[in-house]
Amino acid sequence: MKKAYFNWSTGKDSSLALYHVLRQKEYNVTQLVTTVNKDYERVSMHGLREALLDAQVERLQIPLQKIYFPAQVTMSDYDETMHSAMQQLVTQNFTHGIFGDIFLEDLRKYREKKLQEVGITGVFPLWKQDTKALLKEFISLGFKAITVCVNAKHLDESFVGRILDESFINDLPETVDPCGENGEFHTFVFDGPIFSSPIDFSIGEKVLKTYTPSEKEEDACASDTSDWDTAFWYCDLIPK
Repeated sequence: MKKAYFNWSTGKDSSLALYHVLRQKEYNVTQLVTTVNKDYERVSMHGLREALLDAQVERLQIPLQKIYFPAQVTMSDYDETMHSAMQQLVTQNFTHGIFGDIFLEDLRKYREKKLQEVGITGVFPLWKQDTKALLKEFISLGFKAITVCVNAKHLDESFVGRILDESFINDLPETVDPCGENGEFHTFVFDGPIFSSPIDFSIGEKVLKTYTPSEKEEDACASDTSDWDTAFWYCDLIPK
C-alpha cells in the first residue's frame, strides 16, 4: 500500500473520506495532520477545543501531527510553515496526502501545486460526488456530528450547535451547499464507524465573532478583501 497522511479537519467530510480510504486499502494512512490555533488552543476555522481533537485521535488510533499557527497569520507565513511540514513528511517516506475536498477547483489546484513542490501526490476520495448524497450517506453510516461554526452571511444562529440529521438537511436554505463546501458551516464528528467509542461533551455558549483583515493580509492578498466572510457564529463544545 502507498504510505499516506490524512489532512484531518475534525469534521464530516474528513470523517467520510477517511472511512472510504480505510475500507479501500489502497493507502496506508499512518498519520493525521491538523492545523491548530496556538493562541486559543483550538482547531483552525472550526474553533473546536484542542482537547476534543485529541479525543478523536485517541479513538481513531492514528498518530496526529499538529501544525500550530498564531491567530493572525499571513498567507505567505502559512505557505512557508506548511511547506516545511510537508518536507518533513517526505523525509518520513510519505508519498500521498489525502483531503476531504469535494468540488472547489481553486482549492484543489492550490493544494496540488503546493504538494507538487515537495513531491507528494494529492488524493481526493470524495471529489465531484453529489454533496446531498454524501451527507445522507454520512448519516446512514452511523456518523454523528454537530455544527460548531456557521458563516453568518449564509446561516443564522439557529444552525450552530445543531446535530446533522434529516431535519438539518431539510432546513438548509437552497443557496447553502448540503455539505457546506463553500464554507457555510463546519462540524465536529463525535461518533461513527471509524471511532472506537463516542466522544462525550456538553454544549457551551454560542457567540458571534467578527473578523477584520489585517493590513498585512490586505497587502499580501491580490484580491479585494471587502468581500471576505468576516462574521461567524461559534458554538463552544466542552469536553467531559
